[in-house]
Amino acid sequence: MANLTKQRRAVLEVVKESHDHPTAADIMDRLREKDYKFAYATVYNSLKYLVEQGLIQELHITNGVSRYDGRMEEHHHAVCDKCGKMVEVLTELPEDFLQRVVAETGFEIHHHHLIFHGLCADCKSSAGRTPS
Repeated sequence: MANLTKQRRAVLEVVKESHDHPTAADIMDRLREKDYKFAYATVYNSLKYLVEQGLIQELHITNGVSRYDGRMEEHHHAVCDKCGKMVEVLTELPEDFLQRVVAETGFEIHHHHLIFHGLCADCKSSAGRTPS
């Protein structure tokens, strides 16, 4: 495994135990809750290092804000357009999907990531309610 300093190990631990795809600011808050007192630059540099080492993924999905994912196997995401909640989609794509994309585009596909946009269950149910 990569050479992990105390700071990098702490950041990695927070990302791996988070299932909500935290932003750098979220990670900073969670580190503070664990009584770590790292500077923002340390957290950002640690995140950059962990992404470069292939230990976490950086997701560029909504509003230009990077979010981080500790799950490294191929998977996709669904994002709520109202509250921004992001969840993992583990359903496998049809077997011939990538071959069809290659045939259509002529691309050599190295990586793929689908993003589904819509309303999460909470926002969908609150959208149907009328204020009293």
